[in-house]
Amino acid sequence: MLFTLHAENGQFGGINWISPNIETLLGYRAGEVLGGDWFLGNIHPEDREAVVNPFFTEIVRNNYFSAEYRFRHKDGSHRWIRGEIRLLRNAAGQPAEAIGSLADITQRKQLEDQFRQAQKMEVVGHLAGGIAHDFNNVLAVILGCCQFLENDVAVGGESRELVEEIYKAANRAASLTKQLLAFSRQQILRPMLLNLNEVVTEAVAMLDRLIGEDITVKTSLQSRLWPVKVDGGQMNQVIMNLAVNARDAMPQGGTLTIETSNVELDETYAQSHREVTAGSYVMLVVSDTGSGMDEQTKSRIFEPFFTTKETGKGTGLGLATVFGIVKQSEGHVTVDSELGTGTTFKVYLPRHETAATSEDATKVSTSAPRGTETILVAEDEEMLLKLASRILSSQGYAVLQAGDGEEALQMYRAHAGPIHLLLADVVMPKMSGRQLYDQLSAIQPGLKVLFMSGYTDDAVLRHGVLESTTNFLEKPFTYAALSTCVRRALDAM
Repeated sequence: MLFTLHAENGQFGGINWISPNIETLLGYRAGEVLGGDWFLGNIHPEDREAVVNPFFTEIVRNNYFSAEYRFRHKDGSHRWIRGEIRLLRNAAGQPAEAIGSLADITQRKQLEDQFRQAQKMEVVGHLAGGIAHDFNNVLAVILGCCQFLENDVAVGGESRELVEEIYKAANRAASLTKQLLAFSRQQILRPMLLNLNEVVTEAVAMLDRLIGEDITVKTSLQSRLWPVKVDGGQMNQVIMNLAVNARDAMPQGGTLTIETSNVELDETYAQSHREVTAGSYVMLVVSDTGSGMDEQTKSRIFEPFFTTKETGKGTGLGLATVFGIVKQSEGHVTVDSELGTGTTFKVYLPRHETAATSEDATKVSTSAPRGTETILVAEDEEMLLKLASRILSSQGYAVLQAGDGEEALQMYRAHAGPIHLLLADVVMPKMSGRQLYDQLSAIQPGLKVLFMSGYTDDAVLRHGVLESTTNFLEKPFTYAALSTCVRRALDAM
């Protein structure tokens, strides 16, 4: 859009001509904007000073001025505008006229905001994942030691009660770290092909106890819903967390609506949402009639530990967990909310055609299987190395302890007898667990292995693990889980 400003005696008047496409750009007819203070009056109040003050200085000094600012559309909304003005002078060198242009850059600004937000979430995610990983190692030791103490302390005594309280607290901490790993997209997912309607139906059946009688739950589930490949348990967690968020936004009661549908996201949508690939998706919508959110709250809603609740009323991890699970499932999530009008979350999961091949290998028996084989344990966290070795020794195994991959390799070469299983942490200094296994299996073809780690995603995949979930143990592990997974790895054909 082009326009001209009248200039005389160093002073600038209002617009004296503007191109007809002003109506397409900002909704105004050309006759509505000529003269007066229409232009300055419609610049967003927060941007006005940053535009007006430098304008008069720079236009006179450089004969040119440009700025990006928000401008009020005729419908009352604000659009991001890039304005450029060039000053024309008469033969005497005095300002005679200014010619300018306005361009709508709203979409570009939105994409820039999305990019900055994505970068911030990525940084926070890496930080959260790293902290959770290190904390998981500590928790594994605490939980393991508690289980040993429980066997040594008399039932019913005060010491036994204290041990049980420590165990409960450690499990609570493990639950929090799991939420951090979910946000950072570094948890273990076991995806399978499923109908999202079945997950919603199961979740809704449990909502009555969760949200109270003063909230009405409505569902609208599309028949013949396309299949998605996700972790059913984690998607249940997504629905529950969104439902709890809705409940907290409706303290006086209201309506919670859960919907599913098949949707096609086209290139136009993908261009305005940088993290989205155009294609077929299954959409899950969770909306409420609650208090809604302002823009500042909405911009931070998926950040871990961000909460608007009173101190002690929430961890600030519920929606962060939703964000992480959806992202790790190759989907994306949006939020639409205004104060007083409620909130709507939309989760998009890519349509999937092929059958799932992974199996759930997370179930472990409550008893601890025993054995007599020799196991080489490679773990760089000393406390965890000692704990794992102690658990396995108590189960009858012969254990060799190594603090890193290189030490494990040297220990293997120095050991006279057979080694039946390698139990290795995935991420270790000097040599990863996978690199260690590759070298040992070249010496001893058919060597059995059990990898363990506090997180997956890029870290584990980069190190070549997770070709199958049957040889992976998630930290923090329990006495029974370690014993069962070791026995399963040894007995596998």
